[in-house]
Amino acid sequence: MLLTWLTLLAALLAYLPAPTMATPHQPVSDADPFLWLEDVHGEQALAWVRERNAATRQLLEAQPGFEASRTQIKAILDSRDRVPYVVRRGAWFYNFWQDQRNPRGLWRRASLAEYRKPDPAWQTLLDVDALGQAEGVSWVWGGSVCLGPDYRHCLLKLSRGGADATVVREFDIELRAFVEGGFTLPEAKSDVEWLDRDTLFVGTDFGPGSLTDSGYPRLIKRWRRGQPLSQASTEFEGQSSDVSVGASVDDTPGFLRITFDRGLDFYRRQLWLLQGNQLQQVDKPDDASLQFWRERVLIELRSAWTIGDKTWPSGSLLVGDAAAYLAGSRDLVALFTPSATRSLASYSLTRTQVLLNLSDNVAGRAEAWSHDGRQWSGRAIEAPFPGSLSVSGLHDPQVADDALAETYFVNYTDFLTPDSLSMGSAQGAALERLKSRPSYFNSTGMRVEQRFATSKDGTRVPYFVVWPKGAKADGRNPTLLYGYGGFEQSMTPWYSGGFGTQWYERGGVLAVANIRGGGEFGPGWHQAAVKAHKQRSYDDFIAVAEDLIAHQITAPQHLGIEGGSNGGLLVGAVMLQRPELFNAVVCQVPLLDMQRYHLLLAGASWMAEYGNPDVAEEWAWISAYSPYQNVKSGVAYPRPLIITSTRDDRVHPGHARKMAARMMAQGHAVLYYENIEGGHGAGADNFQHADRQALEFAYLWQQLSP
Repeated sequence: MLLTWLTLLAALLAYLPAPTMATPHQPVSDADPFLWLEDVHGEQALAWVRERNAATRQLLEAQPGFEASRTQIKAILDSRDRVPYVVRRGAWFYNFWQDQRNPRGLWRRASLAEYRKPDPAWQTLLDVDALGQAEGVSWVWGGSVCLGPDYRHCLLKLSRGGADATVVREFDIELRAFVEGGFTLPEAKSDVEWLDRDTLFVGTDFGPGSLTDSGYPRLIKRWRRGQPLSQASTEFEGQSSDVSVGASVDDTPGFLRITFDRGLDFYRRQLWLLQGNQLQQVDKPDDASLQFWRERVLIELRSAWTIGDKTWPSGSLLVGDAAAYLAGSRDLVALFTPSATRSLASYSLTRTQVLLNLSDNVAGRAEAWSHDGRQWSGRAIEAPFPGSLSVSGLHDPQVADDALAETYFVNYTDFLTPDSLSMGSAQGAALERLKSRPSYFNSTGMRVEQRFATSKDGTRVPYFVVWPKGAKADGRNPTLLYGYGGFEQSMTPWYSGGFGTQWYERGGVLAVANIRGGGEFGPGWHQAAVKAHKQRSYDDFIAVAEDLIAHQITAPQHLGIEGGSNGGLLVGAVMLQRPELFNAVVCQVPLLDMQRYHLLLAGASWMAEYGNPDVAEEWAWISAYSPYQNVKSGVAYPRPLIITSTRDDRVHPGHARKMAARMMAQGHAVLYYENIEGGHGAGADNFQHADRQALEFAYLWQQLSP
């Protein structure tokens, strides 16, 4: 999310719907005996969690090699040879780094000249471990919002235990200290933006009525330094039924623009531009994203858009003159229009170029587009292929005579190739390799192929297969099938030292499914599997599983499935629909009770994906796949491993808790583990991540070994 990938949220971790709250379809009092497990920090619920955790750990830690596996995974996560990814701000490149000595991490920076060195001399700005020890709080880094052009003053976001809700505190980089009496916000899911040195736009929990039903800010206020937050003036507001509102300040010299946006649902946002003291609504399709870029405007379409006798297809990227557009002109040029196999994954900007990240049959390509004074033209950016490719511009518009105005980073990886970071330029010269990660496993003899399965309705569904050395299609390979299938998030190749050492080198096959609901082939691939058509995601995933078995890559007794968040819903639903296909299910931070998901934490923000269970017509299609309502006694299910986090304030841990409890009450075998920290990522530091992964691999080998 909603993973790894890939980003949603509810007001406070302590927020819980009242125990008497019920839908029109199912009175809670008689139908949900496990509602008490939604009390996140309740003594009875936590006692249940501790009992389940102990039983799961006792079983899985007893598996041969568990401790060695955890140690090896942690060493990989802590490796000092990882690529230190950076964000440019002015003359500095900022990085957040975690390793064995700094489990909660260092926020640090280096110049480009220093960053180019094999072992840069970083300037440490904040030691999160030291801060947590000094203040007695389990702080987890949540990011920074800094004020240009000098970027001396930043708003730091710090989370307790990894939750989405953060504390915001003003920090002085030159002094390496928090600003005494500076801007500070208590724990909430806040949205903050600098207007100037002494003014912020703030969306936070201002008290009753200030949050949407999804738990996001409903109000944006202008907050001046030294002013009590309660006296901040309201600049913009949405409705309680909205997902959220937000503010953005584009302070490009000569092109200052202040915008406010209102999220009607997860995919539709309306935009307003502040003109003097008046707000002008920007005309655009609600589900299109619009970005101002100096004198131009860029519009990315999620649905087809007809202007006069011209129709731009869904998935197009359009460019036009900003002033003319605001005056009503629709003289636009398409920089990209999709094909059956090519889609726009994202785009980035230099001073004069639009950099396109494209998906070509789920392999990354990139193009650079520029205007010569008469017309737009594009060129291919030379980069490795096939695999996952990301190109991002380095231009900082607040830097005068910016020497990096036309440069960009190029990041590449695939299942067997460690990620590397290079630098390119508009001149099209050869890429300069800056950093690369070492190989954590021996990939000699391993191979990757792309295959296609045929879904229930005849749709061809691609998937990747990573073959270990010497593996044959004999039906005996332990195989893990991974999927997500939601929110237009694509499953592209990734490099994992953990999978390499704990799975591939030991003879395990990995399959990654590119099912509908994802974004692999643009908005249409996603929209084909939302709301009433969500079952198509599950049909696609089942088709891939059947294809793996039909071609003897594996067999049901050796096939496991894994997914997190929306992917947890995926594997939960598929486990119940076709239990005979699988012998292992790793269900991570999942949605499972789809009758109450919209009442729990950020759930209301996802109704554009799933539908509203309080509407009878929509509950009819949701109820057909909702795992919590469909698990039955007397059916042979694979024993799942269900994993969540107490501090997950995005997807409520009650989903996982209640599903495990209901299955056990019906006599099904279940393994359950809940990390007390970690948020939606189910881990607050590298030890917690390594521990969770070691538990998962121990479970998979126990279930799937020949």
